[in-house]
Amino acid sequence: MRPENQSRVSEFLLLGLRIPPEQQGLFFALFLCMYLTTVLGNLLIILLIRLDSCLHTPMYFFLSHLAFSDSSFSSITVPKMLINMQIQCQSITYAECILQVYFFIFFGCLDSFLLAVMAYDRYVAICHPLHYTTIMRNELCIILVAGCWVSSCAQALLHTLFVDQLSFCAGTTIPHFFCDLAVVLKSSCSDTSLNELLILTEGGLIFILPLSVILGSYIRMALIILKLPSLKRVSKALSTCGSHLFVVFLYYGTIAGVYYFPSSGSSKDKDMIASLMYMVVTPMLNPFIYSLRNKDMKHALGKLLRRKTL
Repeated sequence: MRPENQSRVSEFLLLGLRIPPEQQGLFFALFLCMYLTTVLGNLLIILLIRLDSCLHTPMYFFLSHLAFSDSSFSSITVPKMLINMQIQCQSITYAECILQVYFFIFFGCLDSFLLAVMAYDRYVAICHPLHYTTIMRNELCIILVAGCWVSSCAQALLHTLFVDQLSFCAGTTIPHFFCDLAVVLKSSCSDTSLNELLILTEGGLIFILPLSVILGSYIRMALIILKLPSLKRVSKALSTCGSHLFVVFLYYGTIAGVYYFPSSGSSKDKDMIASLMYMVVTPMLNPFIYSLRNKDMKHALGKLLRRKTL
């Protein structure tokens, strides 16, 4: 097939998940339930933080942005996947594909930055409790969140503009359930060495820096926690940190597997499963790990339910 200009390529073909026809209904219901749990759970977090003045603290301010990012992260791919499964139409327009690439990178980076900021917030709360309100003042919180949004926008725009310069062959098929950046690059008829170099260098830096902040913060917190005299407080703190670190490793581990240690040949299904983990499973788990195990959030939910019953 000869390369054509992007403006003449009207659509791509998404091969999607390889699911036997007799199991399509089961997987459709499963993914729909997971998506609704993700969106409704994260929207509930945002609502509770908005309505309860007791939750107007830096930690919950960051959490509300993470909840919005998580629900948006799933919403850019899962609805399209569900529609394709239901109507058996695998096509996606060029414009939709580029938008998926942009918002996939944007909300993926935003998640990483916010997780790093939240780890730093917990580090200050545990390691410098007497200076917490002085350090984590409102101005700093707004600057940190704004920095996360602006940096994510710049990162997504940079990669998307480079993708938009590529040429694609007529009838291009994308062996994935959404327009993943790495898969789109491999589907191009152009030389993508510059794009790949950008992912490994600049993208690698964006990957490593937040992860370093998260790990450094939790290691420092662990050292402080282990010095606590109360075994009950130690157990509770380690349980909370362990839950957060589980999500971090699940999120970063699957991303590293897809982009830095990709499968080849018949093992491509493993990459799609890994993508499902960080695009569907992790955003769904975050409301449970960061909020529903939290006494303040449970108290706020109880107050909201009592208000509705009166």
